[in-house]
Amino acid sequence: MNNSNTIQNRIQALQRVLRDKQMDAAAIYDRENLIYFAGVTDIEGGCLIVPAEGEPKLLCLWLDAKHIREQSGLDTVIPYFFPGENVSLKTAQLLEEQFGSGPRIGFTRYFISLKDYQCLMDKMPGMEVCDIAVDCYKIRSVKDAEEIRLISKAAGFLSEGMQAAFDCLKPGMTEAQVLAEAEYAMRKAGSEGSSFRMQVLRHDRQQLVHPYAGDFVIDDNQPVVIHLGASYKGYTAKMCRTAFLGNAPAETVEMYRFIAELQDIAVRTLVPGVRSSEIFDAVFDAVHKKGYAKMYMEHIGYGVGIRQSEFYPIIGKGLDHEIRENMVVDLLLPTVYDPKAGGPRLTDTLLVTSGEAQFLTRFPREPK
Repeated sequence: MNNSNTIQNRIQALQRVLRDKQMDAAAIYDRENLIYFAGVTDIEGGCLIVPAEGEPKLLCLWLDAKHIREQSGLDTVIPYFFPGENVSLKTAQLLEEQFGSGPRIGFTRYFISLKDYQCLMDKMPGMEVCDIAVDCYKIRSVKDAEEIRLISKAAGFLSEGMQAAFDCLKPGMTEAQVLAEAEYAMRKAGSEGSSFRMQVLRHDRQQLVHPYAGDFVIDDNQPVVIHLGASYKGYTAKMCRTAFLGNAPAETVEMYRFIAELQDIAVRTLVPGVRSSEIFDAVFDAVHKKGYAKMYMEHIGYGVGIRQSEFYPIIGKGLDHEIRENMVVDLLLPTVYDPKAGGPRLTDTLLVTSGEAQFLTRFPREPK
């Protein structure tokens, strides 16, 4: 997937973090950081050990070892032989051999299993657990040319899916049926699937925080939120639109137009050097003037890359995340949480450039 120079540069960036935080090593188990730091997408049950000084070691199932050596940019790939061995025991063994019983080890906090943790603590009872999750997101936040190409490719699939959803949408269908048409179109175009549970939502379900398409029947004369994700070679993109069936409530249509205005404000403010809170503040000023201040969320966008919502940068209230050229983010996530008319949503994936931000997702935003 990546050449060895790219992988080495990424490893060196992580090693600088480890040295700055006086950690002995990082142990990376999660697939998204294995994709980034090891350069392979088709790996499960692996662990990358990155010492603060020296060469990293990538553990994988023995059946995968030859492929991983060929595809990754790493020199040292160590197989383990399941079921006699497993990744938890092998990682603990290698860390204990190199660092003794009391090392400071960095983990990405969202992605270590209880079994892995127990094996490490049994082998190294004095181990100090450290958090490098946000550090990894920061390293990943500025994309190189190949990453931008892959995200752009994924973004292209979304237009196929959104068009299929709009074309098939009619009263009497279930949310899941509409999503099935959209997902089939994206798969045919080349998407490798979504990294999140996608949404097709009738109006009464649009103010839930994390709903997903289900067997709920869509009625006429209402807005329908369609939130899709696609991926390509480990990289993702997402896009959300709101369709309006029949004579949808005029107040809701007007709210969607206002959300589009908010997105325009956010996109104009999305330039290198700005802080993420400044983008939020520009948007919130318009929200406040409209009278929706108490109905609006404090996070309105996230980084996009290997994960559909990466935790650096986060576009939100009071957050001092610096926007840099070649970051990829989504804008504008939230709706207006008005109990009667709220619910419509609009989201695009954008590339930060030296000038105006570039839309990687391209599909009409006008209500229809």
